[in-house]
Amino acid sequence: MQYHYPPSSENNIIGDLTKAMNGEYTAIHFYEQLAKLAPTPEVQKRILEIRKDEIRHYHGFATIYTSLTGHPPSPQIIEALPTDFKSGVLAAFKDEQEAVDFYHRVARQCHIPYISEQFRSNAADEQNHAVWFLFFMTHA
Repeated sequence: MQYHYPPSSENNIIGDLTKAMNGEYTAIHFYEQLAKLAPTPEVQKRILEIRKDEIRHYHGFATIYTSLTGHPPSPQIIEALPTDFKSGVLAAFKDEQEAVDFYHRVARQCHIPYISEQFRSNAADEQNHAVWFLFFMTHA
């Protein structure tokens, strides 16, 4: 599926997609490491479920990016991986909340329904993830 934007809008959405993909790519690796640091098997399982959502988000954004640009993305890890559970959960909580705000902003500004809905749907997942990380901060 090809999307055609006015030139200035296309540059904005490609930049937003790149930022989103880098965030998701980082989260995939971050949560893999965080799961290894989890204090219980139940917490580890939940973090790996969250990671699966991040993989799905990444693939959705990558598909849109490839459709717009004609080439696959080259994602980068944009933050250090966790070395201890407590600081990792705090960083994850903050990142998820920031992603919610960013994804909602992009969804409001984008005038292509499919892309807007992708960001909106992912924002809902990210909010759910933030709630889990808040729970882990207070109970794990």
